[in-house]
Amino acid sequence: MTVQLSQVLVLCDEWLQPARFKDYCPNGLQVAGSDQISRVVTGVTANVELIKAAIEYKAQAIIVHHGYFWRGDDPCVKGILRNRLALLLEQNINLIGYHLPLDAQPEFGNNQQLANLLNINVTGSMDPTETPGLGLTGSLSVAMQGEQFAQLLNDKLNRMPLHVPGAAKLIKRIAWCTGAAQDYIDRAAELGVDAYLTGEVSERTVHLAREYGLHFYAAGHHATERYGVQALGERLATQLGIEAHFIDIDNPV
Repeated sequence: MTVQLSQVLVLCDEWLQPARFKDYCPNGLQVAGSDQISRVVTGVTANVELIKAAIEYKAQAIIVHHGYFWRGDDPCVKGILRNRLALLLEQNINLIGYHLPLDAQPEFGNNQQLANLLNINVTGSMDPTETPGLGLTGSLSVAMQGEQFAQLLNDKLNRMPLHVPGAAKLIKRIAWCTGAAQDYIDRAAELGVDAYLTGEVSERTVHLAREYGLHFYAAGHHATERYGVQALGERLATQLGIEAHFIDIDNPV
């Protein structure tokens, strides 16, 4: 089945509500291509390997979590950016990106999808006074030791996390935010949870975790953010009758 590009964008904006966010990049259509969409490729980051895979798949649109035109980037179209844009324009492929809106979406966003994968019962937002969903709190369905939870992450994400052991013998209450959210550790400590899970880690984060007595897990930026964009593609396929194919370009970070 073929639909108009505008139908895809209207649904994405309806579900993700990008106007609610003060983001670091534009959300929505970033590079315009074909007006007719029958095949969509989804992926975490719009690197050249993903674009080439989308060309091979004969997709008319790529939907990603990490697109282009980030705040502070060089605005000149040259080098790697030029090469990526050239491929998209030559093949008339749309690039659609959603960053923070895809983290926070309450049904299929990155944080909710990670909870589903790990069987965590969501109880609230880390900071409900700001945009809800950018960090979540919840409880494990079964309390477990810190090393057990690390192994669960390895089993589910196919990546052994960096684990800074905490004071709690068993982890029950947990806070998490996918991607590069290591600086939310202070808020996690304020909430009194047993553990905090994110994608990346900074040198200072290890010291903070030890001093808070908080189990800390860095499970990979890419590994924790594979699931929101995949779920978005599946939702579009179901709603519009188009094909959606998730392509995982592996990244150890």
